[in-house]
Amino acid sequence: MTVLGQLAASIPSPDQHTWHLGPVPIRAYALAILAGIVVAVWMTMRRWKARGGDPDDVLEIAFWAVPFGIVGGRIYHVVSTPDPYWGENGDPVSALYIWEGGLGIWGAVALGAVGAWIGCRRLGVRLSTFADALAPGLLVAQAIGRLGNWFNQELFGAPTELPWGLEIDVAYLPVDPATGLQYAEGTLFHPTFLYEMLWNLAAAALLIWLDRRYRLGHGRVFWAYVVIYTLGRVWIEMLRIDTAEMVLGMRLNVWTSLVVGLGALVAFVVVGRLHPGREDGVSLPGSTVEPDADAQTETDGDHAGTAEAVADEDTTDTTDTEASAAGPDQDPAPRA
Repeated sequence: MTVLGQLAASIPSPDQHTWHLGPVPIRAYALAILAGIVVAVWMTMRRWKARGGDPDDVLEIAFWAVPFGIVGGRIYHVVSTPDPYWGENGDPVSALYIWEGGLGIWGAVALGAVGAWIGCRRLGVRLSTFADALAPGLLVAQAIGRLGNWFNQELFGAPTELPWGLEIDVAYLPVDPATGLQYAEGTLFHPTFLYEMLWNLAAAALLIWLDRRYRLGHGRVFWAYVVIYTLGRVWIEMLRIDTAEMVLGMRLNVWTSLVVGLGALVAFVVVGRLHPGREDGVSLPGSTVEPDADAQTETDGDHAGTAEAVADEDTTDTTDTEASAAGPDQDPAPRA
């Protein structure tokens, strides 16, 4: 296929990633992250209410979890991709430039879980139940956040001749490791941002269905999220050609996904055997937190597609619950 033929069927990259409102820069990457957070909070509020919690709790917990998650995500990115900051001709100060892109999901989840734990403890609610309510929205937030990579023309995959190949401007073309020269103008690349977007949205819909069908609880929705996400992240990560730390011939993020995914699978099975079903309410044992009086039973129909499934939250088979929890508290701190 000629370059002209490829471009006729390819995915163009945006020609601009920053706009200025007077002296204030408005960056697409930041907008994508903020939009993802807003959607995740909205989805979590609906799912939290369906479990008998007060939707306002989600805002309180997000107040702690979001800043912790952003810091954790940046730390993981800098550690896993150190060359631009600490390598030859690196700029350590640019490690602080979050708006230029670079948030590692595992650091964001790990440190974000610490912030969520603080918020949950202050409110007297279970972290495991909150994590279950959060999981689908977290996947949707990650999907939206990948749009920032598209605008920044970063984190794309290897060259491809597939009709959905991604166009990259000359200024952003990477060096071909085989030749040591920059890839030729017109080369198309795997749009890994799009692959991960679609995977995450499909995974979010699957989690909602699994939660509705099997009434998962005690953190099992969250562990299922980790398992499903890592399955996709492994093959998507192996397509990418951006600079990354290599361990035993594979990218560090591939190893991380394999280890974390395996651990999450074990946790999903063990927790399911110890505590099948859902918790009796969202409160920690001994807490005086009352359930949301407006939580009520709703029956959701089957969803025709991924977008509808993600938007229509899991409010099936929920009833008003009492504040005291009957079973032992399971409060696993997700640190995937």
